[in-house]
Amino acid sequence: MLIVDDSTAIRKILLRVLNQTGLPLGQVLEAGDGKEALKLMEDHNVSLVLSDINMPNMDGLELLRTLRASAQWHDLPVVMITTEGSQAKVQEAVDLGATSYVRKPFSADLLRDKLASLLSQ
Repeated sequence: MLIVDDSTAIRKILLRVLNQTGLPLGQVLEAGDGKEALKLMEDHNVSLVLSDINMPNMDGLELLRTLRASAQWHDLPVVMITTEGSQAKVQEAVDLGATSYVRKPFSADLLRDKLASLLSQ
């Protein structure tokens, strides 16, 4: 699993909440933006990406666009995690092929519900 968010604090909170879900997480990697995520994915087997939308360098939508254009990662589950109040940004993510999305703040129960079927694939 790969967590992509420009905030170190949010990544740590997300990791703590993920651990509370009781789901089999395996190795969890962290990246600060889309470019860093792609670099990590070249060297590690990632089964699921949790990505923020708003980040510097390469935002979550551009990361999603890149993954969906790649033969290697086209079918990789990508869950967008966002504070975006704009339904337009969320809709854009869905249109680009996001598997699902979660709005901040989120609970362990919500994440478990969203991720359980994706992690069992």
